[in-house]
Amino acid sequence: MTLALRGLTVGHRRAPAVLSGVDLDAAPGELTVLLGPNGAGKSTLLRTVACLLPAAAGSARLGATDLAALAPAQRARRVAVVLTERVDPGLLTARELAALGRHPHTGAHGTLRATDHAAVDDALAAVRAEHLAGRRVAHLSDGERQRVLIARALAQAPDLLLLDEPTAFLDAPSRVAVTGLLRRLARERGIVVVASTHDVELALRVADRVWLLDRDGGVGTGTPAELVAAGALGRAFDSDELRFDADAGTFVMR
Repeated sequence: MTLALRGLTVGHRRAPAVLSGVDLDAAPGELTVLLGPNGAGKSTLLRTVACLLPAAAGSARLGATDLAALAPAQRARRVAVVLTERVDPGLLTARELAALGRHPHTGAHGTLRATDHAAVDDALAAVRAEHLAGRRVAHLSDGERQRVLIARALAQAPDLLLLDEPTAFLDAPSRVAVTGLLRRLARERGIVVVASTHDVELALRVADRVWLLDRDGGVGTGTPAELVAAGALGRAFDSDELRFDADAGTFVMR
């Protein structure tokens, strides 16, 4: 089912709107990447879609369902979120952390049943982290930890996976691996995946669709090729020092 934003206005309470009247779509089975310069509203938009911030106007619908109208427990079974903030795992193992994603399905007692254990195993396998299951999360590399956090989100069995800067803190090989993982998960699981990133060049290589925010509150959407051809990347990111070279698909010094 498609994620449809209609007339969505987002911002922080008692402050001017960051984005107004946003109309965007993200399809299941595709990786949708949210791009924009610092301060354009990427995190605010994702948090509003996730209902962590209230919308000032408009709606975010998953299929026919208005996400804001769902009870928190219902929403947790439909929407999974991976945020930028570092998680303090304490003494949890990777499997124990991933298993936290099953709590929306376990009821008041929080007891994992056989089906829940199977879902955790499946989530770890999906991100190719089975070998990490018994290790303390505190001892994992940043790339390994990010895979486990994505496994926790997948254990929720969501229809919509939202990720805010999932490649932050990662080195270049890990950024490529995690971004490729998200594209594969969207295809294999047929879910809606929307991820924000500052890694524009990598996003243009792997994204199926881009949501592009500019400094003036404008919002564009299209395939990477469409946005490059229209000059939208340059308008959003060009500065006195850098410009986006559409022919090379990369940033170059002026």
